[in-house]
Amino acid sequence: MSMGRIKLESSWLAQLADEFEKPYMKQLRRFLQSERAQGKAVYPAGGDMFAALNHTAFEATKIVILGQDPYHGPGQAHGLSFSVKPGVPVPPSLQNIFKELQTDVGVTNGAHGCLTSWADQGVLLLNSVLSVVKGQAASHQGQGWETFTDAIIEKLNVGRDGLVFM
Repeated sequence: MSMGRIKLESSWLAQLADEFEKPYMKQLRRFLQSERAQGKAVYPAGGDMFAALNHTAFEATKIVILGQDPYHGPGQAHGLSFSVKPGVPVPPSLQNIFKELQTDVGVTNGAHGCLTSWADQGVLLLNSVLSVVKGQAASHQGQGWETFTDAIIEKLNVGRDGLVFM
């Protein structure tokens, strides 16, 4: 994954630039290219793969909500864990989060499941795996994403105080 093709928010680029040159990341890039070459639909779209980082700067991160991998249905994944774009039905996992928010703190969700406003307020909505094949949950586990997201968590753990992880 050459940095020339990846658009990454500047504070995260400063933290993670070296990761993109490591062997595991080069292997991950080859894997993703192979998946697409085989005609597989990979979610989210390439431009959204790093949306969590692009919406929540390193210095602005207050809360980290970790998910497993992106939603695997058409039109669902857009790079923020548990979030779907407006107009997409709210998935069961996000319905459960909304129910807990209502029960625990009295917060009601809006008319959609898009959590971009959370991300823009310092909630890093990060999946441990940042891509998936259409209709196949966990299909990109063990390909290198976990090493990358572990690096993100380590950078936050070392460089930021008072974070909440969920």
